[in-house]
Amino acid sequence: MPIKIGAVLSCAPEAVIVAVDGLEIFEKHKEGLQVGRFLKIAQGNHDFTIATIRNIKGSNNVGLDGKPIWSFQIECQAIGTLIDDKTFDRSSLLLPVPTEHAFIAEEDTLDKIFTADGEHDFPLGKLSMNKSIDFMINGNRFFSKHIAVVGSTGSGKSCAVASILQSVVGISQRGNKNKGAQNNSHVVIFDIHDEYAAAFTLDKDESFNLSRLDIDSLQLPYWLMNSEELESMFIESNESNSHNQVSQFKYAVVLNKEKYNPDLPEVTYDTPVYFSIREVYFFIENLNREVIGRLPGEDKPKLSTGELVLDRKIYFDKVQDFIVNSTAVATKATSGPFNGEFNRFASRLEAKLSDKRLRFLLNAKRAGGEAHVTEDFEVLMKQFVGYLDKSNVTIVDLSGVPFEVLSITVSLISRLIFDFCFHYSKLQHAEGKLNDIPVMLVCEEAHNYVPRDNHAAYRASRKSIERIAKEGRKYGLSLMVVSQRPSEVSETIFAQCNNFVSLRLTNDADQNYVRRLFPDNTNAITEILPNLAPGECVVVGDAVLLPAVIKMPLPVPEPHSQSVKVHNEWRTQWRDVVFAQVIERWRK
Repeated sequence: MPIKIGAVLSCAPEAVIVAVDGLEIFEKHKEGLQVGRFLKIAQGNHDFTIATIRNIKGSNNVGLDGKPIWSFQIECQAIGTLIDDKTFDRSSLLLPVPTEHAFIAEEDTLDKIFTADGEHDFPLGKLSMNKSIDFMINGNRFFSKHIAVVGSTGSGKSCAVASILQSVVGISQRGNKNKGAQNNSHVVIFDIHDEYAAAFTLDKDESFNLSRLDIDSLQLPYWLMNSEELESMFIESNESNSHNQVSQFKYAVVLNKEKYNPDLPEVTYDTPVYFSIREVYFFIENLNREVIGRLPGEDKPKLSTGELVLDRKIYFDKVQDFIVNSTAVATKATSGPFNGEFNRFASRLEAKLSDKRLRFLLNAKRAGGEAHVTEDFEVLMKQFVGYLDKSNVTIVDLSGVPFEVLSITVSLISRLIFDFCFHYSKLQHAEGKLNDIPVMLVCEEAHNYVPRDNHAAYRASRKSIERIAKEGRKYGLSLMVVSQRPSEVSETIFAQCNNFVSLRLTNDADQNYVRRLFPDNTNAITEILPNLAPGECVVVGDAVLLPAVIKMPLPVPEPHSQSVKVHNEWRTQWRDVVFAQVIERWRK
């Protein structure tokens, strides 16, 4: 039987005020009347308005006998309707009128709101206010739409993400629940600090495959890049002649692709087929040195041997020697159209090609030591969606990727996954079906490569991730955006997120930003953001019946994201370090 605690005094869309029946009732049921708990308020029929408590205000006056007379008012926010005292409907919101009775939402009511039904079948954690109740969400609505996970450093963000993903792929207490019956989940994690491999590494006898791609194992040849990524890597957009660099680079790339792929009918700047970047460098260097013979009937580039260049394709072979400029009648020659203009461009190309840190992009090799060719595209694509060794989880370890190509690496991988999902979906649509191998892309520390400001260095990654945010859902590709500084992440991406998991946020700008992202009827719950305990979070969105504060279970195994216990370490005996090992790894 529900416990009556008072009656409605006033109501408005933003607040319902309930007057408590007296001090005795308040004292007796104080535990059920704390901020964040729930009330059910009669509507005059068989339905009840469910409201969450925002504020409690008490006042006292001195009675005739000199004793204080207490009165209490509870400010609530209506969040949905319990229809016929059986089913909860968040979209139906009828506000109760004054004098209607208010009750504490008993456990039976909470069960109706929070526990599993046919749709709400994914346990996200336990209710913070009642740790015996599982908080169930709609798995389809949660994973089919984009998710934002935010929280300050140390709030338990990495553990929350690992816990959610472990549940998806079947990891529990260091065991594989899907041993011998692998499910069809596909998760790709951009791991910027190499934290998550530990959370998905199980004993061999658990038969769980993890695909971990680091700078040594990642196969990402440059010819997979599109025009924007290539230009972002090789061309400085602020140089005065960048338009000429773009036009000649594009011309050289397309010409070289045609040279190596004669069987393909139509090759464009963006077609993902092999070309030689070394030969493109030769081409640009030759344009930079080119001298045109000006004797009668020549008007063609002229080599030092006196030979005229009838087809510039020979520029791909090597750096050529040209004749020298001359005004003499017998040897008249003038500089080519780009002579001397590409000095910086050519030296930049050469520097990038000789940079050993970029070998995973510019000098990627197959197991046999040969360069990847067009026919390897299928194998290269399979590594990103776990089809090389049937892996549910693919971790792309970005910790070793040089900062200047981080944006391009993220852009390239995310775009390839998007294009795969797009084309596979189109094949399925042609047969009247939907994409049956959906993929989730987890962007850890997203503010590092999809920032709010439109900086040229991050243009490629920002464009690719924003495209997924805007269009990916239609093609079975969803995003999980994880950040400790949500106010610094591209607004376009957060605007497309339908579900929010917010752990503790201590920064004012981030708190205000997240409040603006949350739906209007959840403002009250955001007041608690700076006071959440580690692992506690506010969950809001399409997948949840109503916003709630929950405690996430700790993942086992945990990611390597724990803080060093500095004081404990400092109190131990002095430790010696083998500096040679540190320096050896550093040099590598």
